[in-house]
Amino acid sequence: MRLQDKVAIITGGGSGMGRTASLMFAAEGAKVVVAEFNEAAGRETVELVKAAGGTATFVKTDVSKEADATAMVDHAVATYGRLDVLYNNAGIMPEDDHSVIDTSVEAWDRVMAVNVRGVFLGCKYAIPAMERTGGGSIINIASFVALIGCSNPQDAYTASKGAVLSLTRSLAVQFAPKGIRSNAICPGPVETPLLMDWLVKDEEAKRIRLARNPSGRFGKPEEIVQMAVYLASDESRWTNGASLVVDGGISDNYF
Repeated sequence: MRLQDKVAIITGGGSGMGRTASLMFAAEGAKVVVAEFNEAAGRETVELVKAAGGTATFVKTDVSKEADATAMVDHAVATYGRLDVLYNNAGIMPEDDHSVIDTSVEAWDRVMAVNVRGVFLGCKYAIPAMERTGGGSIINIASFVALIGCSNPQDAYTASKGAVLSLTRSLAVQFAPKGIRSNAICPGPVETPLLMDWLVKDEEAKRIRLARNPSGRFGKPEEIVQMAVYLASDESRWTNGASLVVDGGISDNYF
């Protein structure tokens, strides 16, 4: 198993890509900490992992709150004795995030609190725990929109994911000497509740995204998580500071 006995925190593990990651990491032998704001969803993920023969525990977490971030890491270490992987998956993409001229300050701050501060806080408290046991892997979920402009703008979300990429590179340089590698994944449009709920309500946005993707479809959560499994495993021990694009080619399509 590629992740045998590694302890992995997965934020936003209650649904979508986070739930898929929890199941796939556990299937590879990881001990999973499902960090999720929605308690019912998070506990359901844990039960699904256990039903499949894996190991998991739940900790209720609002990633934007410092107390919750410290409790999340403390729970992982108290339960499993160490921390090897932090998978910063939690994120929001609210309907009221548009162009800067149409987006409220409240909406902007809400996106930044989860998508940027949440990554900052997770790393702030996970890195010392990893240092104590000789290293680890930080996996940050960014987005293809951090790499290109967007004609159907979600400027808060786009800016937040650009910040995640920059932070990832800084962490990679700072902490590689201590055995901690930091990488980001930039998914394209993926069939998760976060995206599908929005696109079902906006057929034009859905049409535009499908038309621009050379693959002609949206990605599957497991296609992103497969990259995360690699980054969590020892196979990626010389992969550090990378922004790995998994988007079906949409970010390369000029027209």
